[in-house]
Amino acid sequence: MSSVARATSSVKNTGQFGFFDSAAFLKAYEQMVLIRRFEERAAQLYGMGLIGGFCHLYIGQEAVVVGIQSAMQSQDTVITSYRDHGHMLACDMNPRGVMAELTGRSGGYSKGKGGSMHMFSREKGFYGGHGIVGAQVPIGAGLAFAHKYKGDNGVCVSYLGDGAVNQGQVYETLNMAALWKLPVVFVVENNEYAMGTSTARGTSNPNFENRGEPWGIPGRVVNGMDLLQVREAAEWALEHARSGQGPVLLHFKTYRYRGHSMSDPAKYRTKEEVEEVKTQHDAIDSVRNLGLTSGKITEAEFESIEKRVKDIMKDVIEFAQKSPEPDESELYTDILVEA
Repeated sequence: MSSVARATSSVKNTGQFGFFDSAAFLKAYEQMVLIRRFEERAAQLYGMGLIGGFCHLYIGQEAVVVGIQSAMQSQDTVITSYRDHGHMLACDMNPRGVMAELTGRSGGYSKGKGGSMHMFSREKGFYGGHGIVGAQVPIGAGLAFAHKYKGDNGVCVSYLGDGAVNQGQVYETLNMAALWKLPVVFVVENNEYAMGTSTARGTSNPNFENRGEPWGIPGRVVNGMDLLQVREAAEWALEHARSGQGPVLLHFKTYRYRGHSMSDPAKYRTKEEVEEVKTQHDAIDSVRNLGLTSGKITEAEFESIEKRVKDIMKDVIEFAQKSPEPDESELYTDILVEA
């Protein structure tokens, strides 16, 4: 992780917390903690057999989505792949509905029929959760086209992983996005492993920020474990796309603490490697330490956030377990739209 480079930006910040004031900084911390605790509880429920199917956790990568979302505007849209719970929570989707969907209950965002990988909220500008590797990227370009067509000054943030970067449809999308100068920010969350394959073994050129160069798409590499650096890069990228200059590609170097999915024991890496990242580069610890050393935020304020998140999660679990399962009639709904 020490090789992570810091992106520069034409958009300058001046505060001790970068683009965050103290209140926004604490809000970002709370969102990161909520994502971490939510995913930890999801792992527990999966182990108890209360969550079925696939379940991909976002633990370790919280700074990326929280930092980017904090720079976005209300008309902007988001689309991502299957490691999506953190993105939903950062978009301010109700954690009750997210957890209820994970447990297959009618109170979930997809009425208990979509599960971990298939949740949407048009109200919050979140368009999935997509299970096919790289398939969300061209859809993201479509969302960006809609922003440009409607003239709503919106930008689509399209997330993909380091494995998806090598998919052909990604490069078709980059070409079209550049050709039409679409307002889209492509975000590569490089957590160093595409399923069980390290980036060193799976790609001949790991400098993903340069993948848009053939089409003139600017790119930057960013330390995805540093909330302030994520926010700074997001400010630059969103400003670039929103001003009509076309797409941007951001390469965030981050790390997932758990396996690819709940069924993955992650034996392809050592415990020492994971522990080194946890102890030296954890994004949540970094935010907490920065707040305390600044003298502007107290230990009591951080503890209050931890308690509030704990109470939220207690309510979330209770709601998910008490929400009824979908009625059998739901097997036949949302299948066909009559025009």
